[in-house]
Amino acid sequence: MTDSSSLALPEFRDASLLVRALTHRSYLNEHLETIEDNERLEFLGDAVLDFVAGSVLYHKYPEMDEGGLTQLRAALVRTEQLAQFAAGLDLGAKLRLGKGEDDSGGRQRPTLLCAAFEATMGAYYLDSGLEAVRGFVEPLFTEAAHTILLTEKEVDPKSHFQEWAQAVRGQTPHYVQVSLAGPDHNRVYTVEVFVGDEAFGIGSGPNKQAATQAAARAALKKVNAE
Repeated sequence: MTDSSSLALPEFRDASLLVRALTHRSYLNEHLETIEDNERLEFLGDAVLDFVAGSVLYHKYPEMDEGGLTQLRAALVRTEQLAQFAAGLDLGAKLRLGKGEDDSGGRQRPTLLCAAFEATMGAYYLDSGLEAVRGFVEPLFTEAAHTILLTEKEVDPKSHFQEWAQAVRGQTPHYVQVSLAGPDHNRVYTVEVFVGDEAFGIGSGPNKQAATQAAARAALKKVNAE
């Protein structure tokens, strides 16, 4: 896993892009020779990080539905999470701030740290391209997503079991509907989950999605992974 407390900034071919990414608008008020702050780069970085986070999650969690992916992506790019990445890069100390902003604790403010991380990734995108940004942030997003799924009160059992199966067995679980019973207004679906050829759990519910989650929950109990 990536230790976010010991991160290093990526190498920039154009160092001026990084300088701009770390320039807060308050700095311009006191340094008239500086003509651009990091807000446009922040806008670009926000879009790039949204895309990369979605791409990483799409490939990492093939069993997760759209709603789960959307929620997890939002958690990965929220202010507090990006500020944590920025802190790992020590961006607070590197920011160019006006004296008033600096004196009021701006270097530790989550909104400023988040903006600095977004701007830095926007600058890195301009400097080295999308794949470079992906290579830098994918380990961060992967570790953060794992932590979020483990600590959320309502853990998605499909995603949790998938992480276990990939880590321990090197395979992605697959789900098979084994029966459908009951009248149209009261259906009962039964689904079994396999890793390779081995069955790990079976579950039932009023629809296939609920039955799949129940099967994953039973699998987690089997492997003591809950």
